[in-house]
Amino acid sequence: MARYKDADCKLCRRAGMKLYLKGSKCESPKCPVEKRPFPPGQHGRGRKRDSEYLLRLREKQKARQIYGVLERQFRSYYEKAARQRGATGENLLRLLERRLDNVVFRAGFAQSRDDARQLVLHRHVVVNGRITNIPSYQIRPGDTIAVKERSRNAVRVLEARERAQGRSMVGWIHADYDKLEAQVVTLPERADIDAPVKESFIVEFYSR
Repeated sequence: MARYKDADCKLCRRAGMKLYLKGSKCESPKCPVEKRPFPPGQHGRGRKRDSEYLLRLREKQKARQIYGVLERQFRSYYEKAARQRGATGENLLRLLERRLDNVVFRAGFAQSRDDARQLVLHRHVVVNGRITNIPSYQIRPGDTIAVKERSRNAVRVLEARERAQGRSMVGWIHADYDKLEAQVVTLPERADIDAPVKESFIVEFYSR
């Protein structure tokens, strides 16, 4: 499976903001965005004014990088969102939020989406009592997601749970940290999605 192998922090610097791709490192003084708040590369400090095309491209790339989706899969999500009723941009974000790896992260069972994706791929996560190792699996309201019983004492899971207990939970997921189990109550609304993305720019990018 193809995946991004370069430094995640370069993506944050290119976007000009923290995308929180590295979990706890993003909240520490070691975050490269804090040390070097300019795009990577030898010409990063002297770039000219961004064009309209670049602004829209950057929003699309930002959304892809936040959710860890490659270009072809992201385009497929957009086309599916365009066929649904309602605003295409909100439909797109809702589809991305419903990915299993994202729900595992949102529930607080992993410190980042990359970490959540690895938990899913390594068969540590069950959906409605069945092991599911497909990160893109679309979660529906009423589904129950849990860390497999034999994996609940893993250091990475315990550290993620400890961090999650200190932050507010998204309203569309109810989590039980004692059982490391979560239930999706409803579909996420735009107000529930804190991804720093201008979805209207993404729609304009694909509609050009």
